[in-house]
Amino acid sequence: MQDNGHNPYSPMPMRIVRAYYESNDYSLKTLELVFDNQKDRETFFEKFNPGQFCQLSIFGKGEAPFGVASAAWEGDFVRFTIQKMGSFTQYAHKLKAGDPIGMRGPLGNGFPLMDWKGKTLVIIGGGCAFSTLYALTKHVHHPQNRQDFDQLVVIYGARTSGLCMYKHDIQSWYQRDDMELHQAIDVPEDDWSHHVGYVPDVVREVAPSPQNAVAVVCGPPIMTKFTLPVLVDLGFAPETIFTSLEKRMKCGIGKCGRCNIGSKYICKDGPVFSLAELNALPADI
Repeated sequence: MQDNGHNPYSPMPMRIVRAYYESNDYSLKTLELVFDNQKDRETFFEKFNPGQFCQLSIFGKGEAPFGVASAAWEGDFVRFTIQKMGSFTQYAHKLKAGDPIGMRGPLGNGFPLMDWKGKTLVIIGGGCAFSTLYALTKHVHHPQNRQDFDQLVVIYGARTSGLCMYKHDIQSWYQRDDMELHQAIDVPEDDWSHHVGYVPDVVREVAPSPQNAVAVVCGPPIMTKFTLPVLVDLGFAPETIFTSLEKRMKCGIGKCGRCNIGSKYICKDGPVFSLAELNALPADI
């Protein structure tokens, strides 16, 4: 997103305005960031598209990529949900409101929303990777955007109810008459009245129609691996199935070469690819 003459490796100065846990085991933490500079804010929101990611940097600790979990219309902040799973994320979980943080982005291609206009969106997510799909759903919910799409179907799975993210907001989605929501957890729990089972099985059970529809899948690699064939079995063409990859991204701008698959760079040409595009790449995803 950097302007001409700006060092693309230089992060924008940001500040955390809200920091809160999403899960009952404290493994998922959401940070909401605001811009120190007005020009950075304007430039970011002019270019941001759901499905893109940013590189977050903790000064003296390093940098890592995270998908944006907010829609542009929600306010002047940018939301990220971070799963504690390594040294950088350990530090990120210690951050609190008022702390400084760096951000580069938005990076990558994002979802091809212009191509999806007039179509039904089937959004399928699992685990922490649902964050970018949450941003996509929030984008579609805006009254100025909702008219651009036909039906909206969301299937979201987590291992347990305590690991479900954005609980209060997602619960309100059941009251909407302009979408269909299916939540699932892996094993039965008391007081859980929704689906029980793995996401691929729930997708097969719900059986969304491929008629004038596109499907978007984001989740753990094993979930994605077994969900894509289910969609094909349901009649979705490879050109209408999309997913987001996160493999080995480092620089975020296609320079370091760490995330290439054949001739494609995940950070630059992706992270969003259609199944048709993936089928044309070497089997290295």
